[in-house]
Amino acid sequence: MTDHKAQNISSIPIDGFSHLRITSIWTFLMSVQWSEPWLIGLLLFHVLCFCSTLLTCRFYRAQVCQFLVMVAMVYTAEYLNELAAMNWRSFSNFQYFDSKGMFISLVYSIPLLFNTIIIVVVWVYRTFSTMTELKTLQLKRKARRENRKKTD
Repeated sequence: MTDHKAQNISSIPIDGFSHLRITSIWTFLMSVQWSEPWLIGLLLFHVLCFCSTLLTCRFYRAQVCQFLVMVAMVYTAEYLNELAAMNWRSFSNFQYFDSKGMFISLVYSIPLLFNTIIIVVVWVYRTFSTMTELKTLQLKRKARRENRKKTD
């Protein structure tokens, strides 16, 4: 029984940068060397996407385009992961791109999906607001018709 546990502990990957055992998402993210230029660029890209999500809240067509582009980017993440795994030496100091796609999911897809969730929440809020306004107008029209019938 103890041999089985020892085998499980040894199968936990060790980070090449800080030499810590990666046991959770948090330790995985802490093991990433965030000072690499391409990671800084990726973080700036996500900040830009978030700002554009907030700025386009009032522009439905722009948000539809942004939503579709971000969903397409998430869809292509698997192919991007394969491409990055083959060519990681040309832009990175460490091989972050595993076959299961955990790294690209955490640093690329999840922030994009977060933006798409914000867009969907804005759409749902707008829909509810429009429905509320429409129902209010319907009730006002009905009240006016009833008042006209009473006066006639």
